[in-house]
Order: sequence, then C-alpha cells, then structure tokens
Amino acid sequence: MAAYHAAIAGEATPTPKKAGAKSGTLNWLVARYRDSAAWTQLSMATRRARENIFRHVIESAGDEPFASINRKTIAAGRDRRKETPFAANDFLKAMRGEFRWAADAGFVKSDPTEGVKGLSRKTEGFHAWTEDEVERFEARWPIGTRERLALAILLYTGLRRGDAAELGRQHVRNGVTMLQTQKTGTQVAILILPVLAEIIAATKTGDLAFIATKTGKPMVKEGFGNWFKDACKPPAFRVRLMGCASLARHARQTRARLSRS
Repeated sequence: MAAYHAAIAGEATPTPKKAGAKSGTLNWLVARYRDSAAWTQLSMATRRARENIFRHVIESAGDEPFASINRKTIAAGRDRRKETPFAANDFLKAMRGEFRWAADAGFVKSDPTEGVKGLSRKTEGFHAWTEDEVERFEARWPIGTRERLALAILLYTGLRRGDAAELGRQHVRNGVTMLQTQKTGTQVAILILPVLAEIIAATKTGDLAFIATKTGKPMVKEGFGNWFKDACKPPAFRVRLMGCASLARHARQTRARLSRS
C-alpha cells in the first residue's frame, strides 16, 4: 500500500526495511564479521567454506547471545562433529577466525576458541595416481571429451582443483598461463605444453573457463571435484579411481621429479 500511495502521489517508492539480526546474538556477530576487513582478506574458497559452516551454526544457535559463548561451548560444537575430524577442525577454524576478530574489535573480552585443540586426523593423505591409472582414464575418456580435458589440465599444470576449474583463455598469453592461485594468492606462470594445447583445441570449452558445464558455464571448485569424481567411478571402470585431488598430487610429484632431474 505504501508503494501504491507513493505512485499516486508521484513520489519515489519507499524502500522496505530488511529485518536484521537481533543485536547481541551470534547471528548479528557473524553479520558484522562478514562486513570486516578480516573477512574480505580471506580467499573466496575459504569464505565459501566458512559461509556453509556459519549457516549451520546460525540455524542451530543464531539467536543465542554471543557473549555467553565460552571454551566449553566451542569444544562441544567441535565434539558434535567428531565423527568427521576434518569437519570438526573446519568448524573450529571458522569460529576461531570470527572470535579472534571479535576480540580485536572489542565485541568480546577474550577469544573463547583459545586453547581449544583440533581433533587428530589419522590419514595417509591422498593417494597419488599411478601411470597405469592415468592410462586407464585416458583409454576411457578420449581426446575431445570434457573429462579428458580436465585430466590434461590437472596433469600437465599441477594446479589444484579450484584453480583448474577457473583456468580459461584469458589466463593464457603466448603459450604461458598466468594465474593467481586461490589458496595462497601466489602468482604462478605455467608453460602450456603442446600435448595440453592439442587437447584444449580439440575440446569444446566454455567462454571463461576451459572446463565448463554442458551449457558452457564455469564450475565452482566443489562442483568440479564432484563431477570429476563421478568420471572415475564404475561402470566407467571396474575399480573406482581416486578423484582430482589425488591426480593433482600425482602431477605435482611428477613435475617435482622432472625439475630435480
């Protein structure tokens, strides 16, 4: 009705006020953290991951006063995720980043995450692909398929999955890729080898990213990882191959060996 009466009077339509989080709640503190310089200095990949964590935290405890959160509260949140140590530690990192900023900004007297330790993770790390596994993948996905292009970019650049998904023609000048990595913000220069150039030329790519969806749109890191993982599953293979993280590790190890020799 306010918009109707404004139109009748020839006035500008009033902008409706958005309901914000109640001051003093954890939801309110998260919103202030997102507006801070500490948040904008994080990489886009880290922000996406922490946004997902904060969404679950807000759903369960967003209306709780942040001043009441202490070490016991943080430890309890970590322990609720103990079945997946990686998730528990990611939760702890997200909360630590928020409350360290809140302490520096004067919203809390002390950081409740201080002294709360992460869970130990018993893992041997990612399996690195063998030469036989690379050959099996190449036999299943011939040149011209998006899957083969993804393999070639990971294998012949050594980029992590997020950077591989972002790579496009705009990053290539005179046969050299110039790209700022998502994880570390480091500027890297990587030669486009002839075998990779041949595969790129033989494959339908996206406009902004070589590895794209069927509609030509770029993939986000997580979507690319899941899509490539599906390309490694049966029935394409009798035994499931590992995903892009393990292939990238294989590529980096291979490049390191070649550099030493």
